[in-house]
Amino acid sequence: MQANTEKSSVDLRVRRRLRELRTQQGLTLEDVATRARIDVSTLSRLESGKRRLALDHLPRLAEALSVSTDELLRAPEQPDPRVRGTAQTHNGITYWPLTRHGPAGGLHAFKIRVSARRRRPAELPVHEGQEWMYALSGRLRLVLGDDEFLIGPGEAVEFSTWTPHWFCAVDGPAEAIVIFGARGERVHLHE
Repeated sequence: MQANTEKSSVDLRVRRRLRELRTQQGLTLEDVATRARIDVSTLSRLESGKRRLALDHLPRLAEALSVSTDELLRAPEQPDPRVRGTAQTHNGITYWPLTRHGPAGGLHAFKIRVSARRRRPAELPVHEGQEWMYALSGRLRLVLGDDEFLIGPGEAVEFSTWTPHWFCAVDGPAEAIVIFGARGERVHLHE
């Protein structure tokens, strides 16, 4: 029983490693299959787990990917899960990224600190999308069209950004978590 578990563990590791190396190098299934002198459908089934890996595949696949057999057999590296990014300050708000600019459904999260000196613009911004905000500390004044709302710690808001909107800190700096799409990010951080 243990031998089967070890075999399936090695099989799984090689499948993942195959796909990881292939995609890192920007190669298609057909590219690797041609280089390894195996049928593209065989390689596809190997990667998807629909076919078991044979020992004679290993050296050819390693050669096709320009790695050693040991490199092909080793466990894939776990990417660093920490989000690293520098803070940006724009229009009285400092933004710290909480998500990478990658596949997050087009949404990006930031921790923000809103300065008490933030001034209301002549015209409130309007753009495509939705925004979410969760107040961590301090109080925020949210202006949505003709309405104003005071948001305290532990309170969350969600609103359409097609409504003219703006927010500021009340009685000192405030901190919050905000989530918005790429269009909202451009409006807040770059315009």
